[in-house]
Amino acid sequence: MLDSLNKTLIIRFSSVGDIVLSSLLVRTLRHRFPQIHIDFLLKSEYADLVRYNPHVNRVIEFPSRGSLDDLMRLRRAIRSERYDLIVDIHDSLRSRLLAFGARRSVRIDKRKVARWMLVNFKRDVYASSGGAPGVAERYLETVKPFGVRDDGGGLELLVPGDVRERVGSMLQARGIRPEIRAIGVCPSARHANKMWLKERFAGTAAALARRYEAPVLLFGSAQETSRCVEIAAMAEAESPAVRVLNLAGSLSLLETAAAMDHCALVLTNDSGLMHIAAARKRKIVALFGPTVRQFGFFPFGTDSTVVEHPDLPCRPCTHIGLPDCPRGHFRCMKELESRTVLHAATDLLDRQ
Repeated sequence: MLDSLNKTLIIRFSSVGDIVLSSLLVRTLRHRFPQIHIDFLLKSEYADLVRYNPHVNRVIEFPSRGSLDDLMRLRRAIRSERYDLIVDIHDSLRSRLLAFGARRSVRIDKRKVARWMLVNFKRDVYASSGGAPGVAERYLETVKPFGVRDDGGGLELLVPGDVRERVGSMLQARGIRPEIRAIGVCPSARHANKMWLKERFAGTAAALARRYEAPVLLFGSAQETSRCVEIAAMAEAESPAVRVLNLAGSLSLLETAAAMDHCALVLTNDSGLMHIAAARKRKIVALFGPTVRQFGFFPFGTDSTVVEHPDLPCRPCTHIGLPDCPRGHFRCMKELESRTVLHAATDLLDRQ
């Protein structure tokens, strides 16, 4: 174990959830070595997720559609920096190329063999492959030899004050006063087979809104707007008195985080927005269909409940998601009943 580190580079190109999950590593590394210089390399489109982190000295942005020439220029720049440690928590060909030849480098153990065995043969060998900690904890494993340990603080995502004020003003102008706590809903995901049914999101959100006299805030990217429009219409048709505000496509990632601060609870699929909600310490009910706990992406560091189908022999069918159910029945999501999700949400909310 080293007594000090002077200059470190962390590499994680993408995506939203993975970068938010790295915040535990960044903070604890800083606490272990207060004087360390920490650079963070990621794709430009995700830079705001790290830009305002006080533990990061410099954000290095790689073009979202960067070429091989861009990568080689970056490699030369990294070599010239003479980092005494490169922490590769992406483990791709690109990240390995950038770390190759460094004075010292460490790399995440993704448990790829155990993951492959579980997806393809439904055999759980994680116990003999280092266990199945959450991904945030797997990131920490890379620097364990340097005395870095989990501080119990969970994830964090720093949102500047002007962003919080702008979002607060926008919500207030649309009838969401600061003292009101909404029901947040993230009904989409990058892959279709990770998404719970639209009508069940709508019905559950409407039921929670009625019970707690709360508005509903729908979150999503521009590509997810149409799905959120449908869900908003379904929720309003079921409960005309419920106020539903569709924010999909209208907020940046940091603005989404700021808007989530106005939510008492976030109902979500397994998605990047789920991890943003965890970083903002929201109560979370997460719907997991084709993916499972062993992959490490359950909500981390916040009060949460995961609703899943524990007895399906075809789970998991993927570790990241697919365009549709490979067996055509989609039971992992269709058999997650609204009343089960509603009970999980009310149990979390009634604790306060």
